[in-house]
Amino acid sequence: MLRYERRGEAPLPRRAFVGRVAIHALMSLALVAVSLLLGMLGYVRFERLSWMDAFLNSAMLLGGMGPVNAPQTATGKLFAGTYALYAGLVFLIAAGIVVAPIVHRVLHKFHWDYDERG
Repeated sequence: MLRYERRGEAPLPRRAFVGRVAIHALMSLALVAVSLLLGMLGYVRFERLSWMDAFLNSAMLLGGMGPVNAPQTATGKLFAGTYALYAGLVFLIAAGIVVAPIVHRVLHKFHWDYDERG
């Protein structure tokens, strides 16, 4: 679990902060990669698409563009709709994971009392 500095603690040095942002970016990348794999598995299973077409459709949905191939089966349509809703949430969550340490640093510097450095 990542530990953030508390109100009375000094902000992280720049090097440690960059490391924190990198860790968050890797967590976000892992979430997107797992989501892409889940989408590919669903398209291969329910729509019988090739792995390349499944990748394209999943990547387009995760990127917010929409699917390339229209679903043909009832289960494929159900999967595509559910995955599209999931992909929209993944986009927001991934962005939040990356932005969280930056917002924390700004708010922490705003609230940190420089006289408490001791």
